[in-house]
Formats: sequence, structure tokens, C-alpha cells
Amino acid sequence: MAMIEVSSLKKSFGKLEVLKDISFKVNKNDVVAVIGPSGSGKSTMLRGLIHLEEINGGTIRVEGDYLVKEGIYSKPQEIKKVTSKMGMVFQHFNLFPHLTVKENLEIAPKLAKNESTETIEKRSRELLKKIGMADKDTAYPAKLSGGQKQRVAIARALMMNPEILLFDEPTSALDPELTGEVLEVMKELAKEQMTMIVVTHEMGFAKEVANKAIFMDNGEIIESAPPSELFTNPKFERTKAFLHRSLK
Repeated sequence: MAMIEVSSLKKSFGKLEVLKDISFKVNKNDVVAVIGPSGSGKSTMLRGLIHLEEINGGTIRVEGDYLVKEGIYSKPQEIKKVTSKMGMVFQHFNLFPHLTVKENLEIAPKLAKNESTETIEKRSRELLKKIGMADKDTAYPAKLSGGQKQRVAIARALMMNPEILLFDEPTSALDPELTGEVLEVMKELAKEQMTMIVVTHEMGFAKEVANKAIFMDNGEIIESAPPSELFTNPKFERTKAFLHRSLK
């Protein structure tokens, strides 16, 4: 069974159709790179998966449970169950400025009250060590570089033990020299077989790390294939034109 099944997804803002009949599947341990020009609907699609954006039609199913079925959303309890399986990493970090790094990591699991404080604090220490920031636990976000903030944001998403991680342009707000440190953390997660959907402009990452690539343009999936195939032998002119511009 697929981890995520999306079929005939539609989203409009007024008369503007942002998503037109989007369908795809994500299997366990997949790393799916979603590429395409700005304004093609990539981020809207990703946000729809975790119910940060309400869709107008279609079906989203996660591990057999429906978030929305043929445009009708499940009950709030079911929505919470489905979205709790996923973690989201945003373009602009979205860290709480008034909380330390450690507090940023621990606030959501402590509010959920599903685990003891000791268990939560142990996990935050382990994750900070994993992302190379064990010495920054008492620092505030204002004192961190962009790359450090994004690494903290990834660790924060992992604190809730998600089965799937969604990344929305995780490096596009970073200087080029800081991009590498974030991509290294993501590569490590891929090696550990974390299921990930990554909306990205980083073509090198998509080619090296993803096992599936989806090219979106104008609210549609134009082409979907293994990166080795999509990058070297795209079938459609729109894909060819985009890759020609992006890989210069």
C-alpha cells in the first residue's frame, strides 16, 4: 500500500486554478523531488497534503486513512490522525523567536502530552547532536545563521516522530554556502530511509538523492519518472525547456 495516494486534486483561488487534476503516489522510503517553475502549484500541493491549504476537489489518503475523499474532508479527529503522520519544514524556518533552540524543539511534543518530559528532552538532545548543534541548545534563533535555523527546523519536525517529512523549498532562503549544510542533513535522512517529499530548486539534490522526480508546470504534473530518466531523457517539451534553463 502506498504511504500517500493523491488523486484528481484541485485547488482554485477565486477564478485562478492553481492545481488541476493532480495525481501521484508515494511509497514508503521514497524521496520524491518536486520541481518546476515558480507559480506552478508545488507549494500549494504540498501544503494541501498536511491540511495547511484546503483543497477544492480530489482525494488525499495517507497510509489508508483519508484526509479528504472526493473533495469531502474527514472529521476533525481523523484529520488530526492523518496530519500527525507528517512533519513540515518551511522555506522561512518559522522558529519561535522568543524560545531557545531546545524549547523550539520541545514545545509541540510537550503540548501534545503523549510522553514524559524526560523522553522528550532525551530526544531533543539526540536530534541536536544529529544535526551538529548540541552546543546551541540555549541559543535563540536570532543568534543563528540561516543554515542553522533550517537545521533546527528539521529537528523540530522530527521531534513528533513523523513517518513522512514534507520540505517546502528548504534552501531557497539561504545563501549558497549555507545550502550545503542543510542538504547534508536531508541526505542523511534519506540514507536512514525517511519518506520525504521535497519541493526544491536544487537540481543536484534531486538527481543525487531522490528516487522519484515530479515536474509540475501551470498547476499540472507534466511528467514523473526516476531522476536519472527525467533529467537525461525528458519526454515533454515543457520539461526539456525548464531543465535547459535550470541546468545551465
